[in-house]
Order: sequence, then C-alpha cells, then structure tokens
Amino acid sequence: MNNNLEAFQIDNKWGYKDQKRLEVIEPKFDYARNFSEGLAAVKINDKWGYINQTGGEVIPFWFDKADSFSEGLARVKVGSKWGYIDKNKKMVIPLQFDWAGNFADRVAPIQVGDKSGYIDHSGEIVIPLQFDRAYSFSDGLAAVKINDKWGYIDKKGRVVTEPHFDEADNFSEGVARIKLGSKWGYIDKKGQVFIQPQFNEADNFSNGMARVKVDEDERYIDVMGDFMW
Repeated sequence: MNNNLEAFQIDNKWGYKDQKRLEVIEPKFDYARNFSEGLAAVKINDKWGYINQTGGEVIPFWFDKADSFSEGLARVKVGSKWGYIDKNKKMVIPLQFDWAGNFADRVAPIQVGDKSGYIDHSGEIVIPLQFDRAYSFSDGLAAVKINDKWGYIDKKGRVVTEPHFDEADNFSEGVARIKLGSKWGYIDKKGQVFIQPQFNEADNFSNGMARVKVDEDERYIDVMGDFMW
C-alpha cells in the first residue's frame, strides 16, 4: 500500500496522486488533508469524514471539522465543541473542549473558556488550564501564551523560556521561530536568540534551511542564519 499519497486540487475538487504524480483517488472532495497513519480527513458538503488509501470511506462524514490522525487519535469538531476519535470511529475523548490541538509527545493542548492546558490520551488534564493559548509539543517543548506574551514550557508544565515574545511557533530541527515587534528571528532550545529578529516573514526550518522574507525579497537561510540564496 502506498503510504505517500499527496492531495491535489483540480477544478475546485480534491483527490490524491502517488509519488509518480499518477492519480490514485479521483478528485471528488471539497477539501482533502494529506494521509497520516493510513487515513485522510476529507470534506464533502460541509461535513468531514475519513478515507483509506484506496478512497474507501472508513469513518462517516459526521463532523463539522476534522484533522489528521496523530498518535492514533484525531481531533474533531461537532457544533461548537471538540473531542477526539480513534480509527474505530469511537469518540474516545468526548466533545467538551472549546478548542483542541493535535497529540504530540503523548499530550495535546486544549482550551476551555479562555484558558488552555494539556490532556493525555485518556482525556485527563495533565498540565492545568493556566495559559491564554497553547501549542502542541515538539522536541519536548511547547509554546504557550501568558499575559499577551509567548514563552515555552517543558512536559511538566514548567516555564523554561520566559514569555516575552510577541509570537512564537513550534520547534523544528532544534530551533523555533519567534517574533519581537514586527520582525521574526529564531531561538534555540535554551531560549537564546541566535538568529536576530530581522525578517518580515520566516518559516520553520526544514532540511537545514528556512524561507525568510527581507523587505519584499524572499531568501533562504541556513541554521547559522547565513543566506543560501
């Protein structure tokens, strides 16, 4: 079974191609996410469900929103509440959250009212609802917002980088993009700024490089912050 199908769009419909760019699943969906853990979330007539890699419906179109599977669970929304399903169609963590993120490192960020915290696979809160916003963990750290500023916590919920950034993102390849004022830069896992905020736009690092924007020019930098081209 091909595990590398890629979603593509044609004439406002989405389907899937294989690595040879050959159509495998015809474009018939209103939207389609890429496959993860053998299933893909797809949208038809404002409802989301899941298909397998032959295009067969595995989980019916029950949901108002749905995301990719991660660690065996997928976040879904019905009405105004989010919960989590498994691949057997079971709602293993009931619809109860005002927002929910994807699982990573065995925990997921959730929001109830105006506060965010983290739950485990059983739905138990393992890091209390104490943040204004919270992102999924990556590389053992997670970005959280406290009093309008962003910092980072570890898996025990301890603040390891004090919140003083205007925006922050997940770690990728050991670094994370952060924003101070109107400019983006990068920090390491110790919270040290090692590429100074100087970019109008900045992407996460992938394969040792990141796209950045200086004024109106798009460039690429390496992990030392040097321009590659």
